Amino acid sequence: MNRIRNLQGSTLVLTLLALLWVVVVFVLLVLKPSVFSLATVTTILQFSTILALVSLGQAIVVMAGGAGIDLSVGGIVSLSAIFGMLALKAGLPSFLLPATCVFAGAVLGAFNGILVTRLSILPLIATLGTFFIYSGLALALTGGAAQSGVPGWLLIWGRSVFSSIPAPFLTIAIPVFAIAGIVLMWTAWGRWIYAIGFNERSAHLVGIPVDRARLILYGLSGALSGAAALISLAWLGSGRPNIGQNLELESLTAAMLGGIAISGGRGGVGGVFAAVILLVTLKTGLLQLNVNTVWQLGIVGALLVFVLLADRLSQRWR
Repeated sequence: MNRIRNLQGSTLVLTLLALLWVVVVFVLLVLKPSVFSLATVTTILQFSTILALVSLGQAIVVMAGGAGIDLSVGGIVSLSAIFGMLALKAGLPSFLLPATCVFAGAVLGAFNGILVTRLSILPLIATLGTFFIYSGLALALTGGAAQSGVPGWLLIWGRSVFSSIPAPFLTIAIPVFAIAGIVLMWTAWGRWIYAIGFNERSAHLVGIPVDRARLILYGLSGALSGAAALISLAWLGSGRPNIGQNLELESLTAAMLGGIAISGGRGGVGGVFAAVILLVTLKTGLLQLNVNTVWQLGIVGALLVFVLLADRLSQRWR
């Protein structure tokens, strides 16, 4: 029954997001007909790949309830990219760079999980603190300078395009979301996540290891951020200590806009994926219209507030 409700809810969210995306594209085309080209579509999908992975991690943490949130995702992306490049310069074989970035992200995410589950620190406070730690460490290790030296084979993959669709979008983002959707809807792990988010006390009573599951989810969120860091290296050709800037706000907005309930226990990854495309399309269009980045950030924040208010009103209506 819960599976049917989630499928119905996901379908509604996807329909609404598709309509909203059509409106956004129509308005942008009216304001500036040349705003969208094949190059612009490629850029949108490339940025979407990074944000999508981070948003997926954010979504599963929020979905598991317990006031779960991961404000450190931007810091993890930045620090994982820097760790990978520094390890490469220290003599790490280049073929281990992908595993290094993902592993670094998983460790940083697991540290968040330890703070939340073992030390019982409120997730908002714990991940806000680690955000500053991770972001500050990325800057301290590099002096704020980008780290060059990304292997050529990784650049070829990161910058390859098939019919205007970036290779990382095809080979990483789509498969990861497909796997996440299958796990959430058709496996015991997925049912655990929904059960923990819906009623943590009942989940404890039926024998679900809530703390262990939540710790794993924070580690998984970190690993996804590490994968996003790898894609930033492959695309930009350098490790930038500020590459994760604002990803915490954007990923949370994408998760909420995609139908993930802030209280947990409800939502699906399809809506999150669609919300990412919508957000990046909107930001890219505003950039093409020469709208200041400060206003772009303000629009994303306003969207987050709107979604939270809509979620609260819908809960009262139900």
